[in-house]
Amino acid sequence: QISRRAAAFAMASFLVASLLVASAAGVAPARSLPARHAVQLARAPRAAARMGADHDILLRVSRGEKADRTPVWMMRQAGRYMKAFRAISTKYPFRQRSETPELAIELSLQCWQAFGVDGVIMFSDILTPLPGCGIEFDILPGKGPQIADPIRSMDDFKSRVKPLDDPAKSHPFLGEILSSLRKETEGKTTLIGFVGAPWTLAAYSIEGGATKNCEIAKRMMHESPETLDALLDSLTDSIVEYASYQIRSGAQMMQLFDSWGQHLSPQQFLRFAKPFAERVTVELKARHPETPIIYFAHGSSGYLELQKDMSADMLSLDWRCDMKTARQTLGHGVKVAGNVDPLILFAGEADIRAAVRECIDDAGRQGHVLNLGHGILQGTPEENVAVFVDEAKRYVRVPA
Repeated sequence: QISRRAAAFAMASFLVASLLVASAAGVAPARSLPARHAVQLARAPRAAARMGADHDILLRVSRGEKADRTPVWMMRQAGRYMKAFRAISTKYPFRQRSETPELAIELSLQCWQAFGVDGVIMFSDILTPLPGCGIEFDILPGKGPQIADPIRSMDDFKSRVKPLDDPAKSHPFLGEILSSLRKETEGKTTLIGFVGAPWTLAAYSIEGGATKNCEIAKRMMHESPETLDALLDSLTDSIVEYASYQIRSGAQMMQLFDSWGQHLSPQQFLRFAKPFAERVTVELKARHPETPIIYFAHGSSGYLELQKDMSADMLSLDWRCDMKTARQTLGHGVKVAGNVDPLILFAGEADIRAAVRECIDDAGRQGHVLNLGHGILQGTPEENVAVFVDEAKRYVRVPA
């Protein structure tokens, strides 16, 4: 695979060089090329750009450094909207794809290779650490994550949940995937790892899968808070070990996903989510002070002000909040990511470019990473993803 990518890059570089020589000589480039050469030529500038000075722009901005443009990547960028992804996903079930290094590496790289985003995020799932904690899961087509034997009582917790204290032993594929990705992306782009936040993993473990109202877990808040606390405490420790292993294996920054944040009231966020997410962040930063941590609580617009004192290096915002208002609420000292509505990628080119510019303008030039306000949706046209990334890289905001 690496040799094929090297050959493709060499061809792209040759085409770019030929075009530059022709331009310098005053020769107009041909108006039409054979289809395969036209595709290579279109991709060549992106391939060349990945080797340029912007290779670590995402990492630098996430650390608080200044940059000439806004970096861009997309949540769920390794996904079924890509034809190349579907060619693999239709052959192998999810856990085989995410736990087989050769498959996971290929899927992780596809979006970067195609569109030149500023980061590669490991293809995996937020539930992947759970088997190492004694909680088995599977992801079924049309149903999503399923936990056949959820944690519903203190007896369940005491008899089945265990600490994940040696990820290298319980998840050996993880180290191979990330170390290989780091070798592939070194000096070219930023490698992103990720974990589920304690509240989200606890809620999944209690509910047994995605639910509309998170009723069982929220009832436990009142009927057996000691059980929920015990589960959250244990998962927090395991998440720290799991995330630290990702960083040691090559991840350069880490995103903490509280995907079930939308089920929480402000008071519930303060009691059952924020303190445990904070523990993960603080412990990771103590072990890996140079690794930026991004926190994303989906559906958290109603308690955004409660996040501004969190220890994460950056807060990722969902599409439901207004970026300009969020900046005012959080203060410009808090770095942010987001937050374009994923559905804009089904619109026309002009609307996509306008949405990118508006988000960058509202966020301000510094301390912002452009992203979607949730994961990219299945069925999103690939050419529209290319427009989104292209506009982010082209647009240079003029300060007011």
